[in-house]
Amino acid sequence: MATAASRSPTTVREFALRVVTSPRLEDKLRPPPPDLPDTNRGPALRLERPARTRDLRIVHVHEARVPKIQGMLDPKQRVRIVHAFCHHELQAAELCAWALLAFPDAPDAFRRGLVRVLVDEQIHTRLYMQRLEAMGARLGDYPVSAYFWNKIGGVASPAHFVAALSLTFENANLDHAPTYAAWARRAGDEPLALLLDRIYADEIHHVRFGWRWLARFKDPHESMWEAWTRRLPPPLHPGRARGREFRPEGRLAVGMDPEFVERLAEAPVTLGRRRGERGAPCD
Repeated sequence: MATAASRSPTTVREFALRVVTSPRLEDKLRPPPPDLPDTNRGPALRLERPARTRDLRIVHVHEARVPKIQGMLDPKQRVRIVHAFCHHELQAAELCAWALLAFPDAPDAFRRGLVRVLVDEQIHTRLYMQRLEAMGARLGDYPVSAYFWNKIGGVASPAHFVAALSLTFENANLDHAPTYAAWARRAGDEPLALLLDRIYADEIHHVRFGWRWLARFKDPHESMWEAWTRRLPPPLHPGRARGREFRPEGRLAVGMDPEFVERLAEAPVTLGRRRGERGAPCD
């Protein structure tokens, strides 16, 4: 007999529930059927944590430390960095599903776009899992934290959600992904570099999704900078939306206005001050 998790979902809500509440990776990463109807959305459901198998149980951030970027040159450290990238993608997929459950009254077009982003995150997770396998490892071989969940889970509105995920963590990856791709090439790992190139290209679309929806959600009198910073859940701040090496071209490709890009370039970076938060790519 098929279990609830293994059955094909008949609505977007059922799909989102499977991603968050099933502990099995195969359920979390199985894409939805095409043209899945977004009916019977139900009441808002705000889940505190995703279901996980024992090997992917969430631990304190201090127990899931990730090597610094220089570790890319050492295969033993590089595999731990890739493991962290993979788990970031998994968290992003789960959080997109969380938002679909938390905001059933969000506009139809927003929810359709969020499903597309979720599917991209599933694909990214599987691609990183394939790279891990080629490196002799698997997702779950190293401890993982709930860093993204701790910062985003529980936000108040769709505007707060895109401010945190799309315009902070994914925005930062417009710096991190090409920087880590350069280090992968320096290490002679061209397959990983190409994967990071792909993540970067997809990230532009994801950040654009957040940018356009925040523009629709915000108050007319707010600038985009004001709308974004006012909706960042503490302790997130503008410096979390960039890397040490700021790359404006990605933001211009998103369609951000020059004033926003300039202010982001001037935001102080505080990455790496806390153990376990060393500025690895987010998503």
